[in-house]
Amino acid sequence: MISKEKIRALIKEEEDMTSIFLVDFSIKSGNKITVYIDSFEGATVDDCISLSRRIEGNLDREIEDFELDVSSPGLDQPLRVLIQYKKNIGREVQVKTKDNKIFKGILISADENGFVIECTSKVEGKKSKQTVVEKLPFDYKNTETKIIISFKNLID
Repeated sequence: MISKEKIRALIKEEEDMTSIFLVDFSIKSGNKITVYIDSFEGATVDDCISLSRRIEGNLDREIEDFELDVSSPGLDQPLRVLIQYKKNIGREVQVKTKDNKIFKGILISADENGFVIECTSKVEGKKSKQTVVEKLPFDYKNTETKIIISFKNLID
């Protein structure tokens, strides 16, 4: 089986020469290699092709056959690494906790310890509904965070 260390080293070479960053990769039985990359500008087809060529050019199919898929994570995929959280600061996200509670808000910060979203809700006041803004901290281990895709600002 192709070693994870070898694939990780090849990805690192590409990261050092470009603006991409690794989101995740796996090697499954039959040497099925799947790599997800991103960048602050958004990973392009050319970024995926370049990394794919680097990996393919450094593996020998005569010695060990493999299948390779390099892409960016889909919009429906949860955020996986800190740099993705940093890239998406200012965007609306949905956070699902391990106990299946769901929170929606704006991602306002992220660091090694966790991330914070700002949630806005309406609550009943004495005379009318009042807007309440809360900053809610989360850790990475106990949550799943996805970007909320909105088209409402595109229609005018």
